[in-house]
Amino acid sequence: MAWILLIIAGLFETGFATCLGKANQSTGTTATWWLIGFFICLTTSMILLYKATQTLPIGTAYAVWTGIGAVGTVLVGIIVFKEPTDLWRIVFLIGLIGCIIGLKAVSH
Repeated sequence: MAWILLIIAGLFETGFATCLGKANQSTGTTATWWLIGFFICLTTSMILLYKATQTLPIGTAYAVWTGIGAVGTVLVGIIVFKEPTDLWRIVFLIGLIGCIIGLKAVSH
């Protein structure tokens, strides 16, 4: 159950990074709504991370949480924000995913 909470927390981390990016691109009321989304995602992510670390080692949980957030944010950047996709970005993204899977595999 802790791993599921951690994965969801990582997805909400992607959400708060995305909301922050959209808020930076917006003005007025639209920016305010994106900032509200940012705070909702941030709060949810932190609560779920806290719950996951009650069972999982903090070092592993934090690394996996940030890794999921990083991978998700890069993918959102490529898909939503039309950021460039080149060979090295994909290579390092795959390496990051491999490290996240490796941490999960060696954790008790």
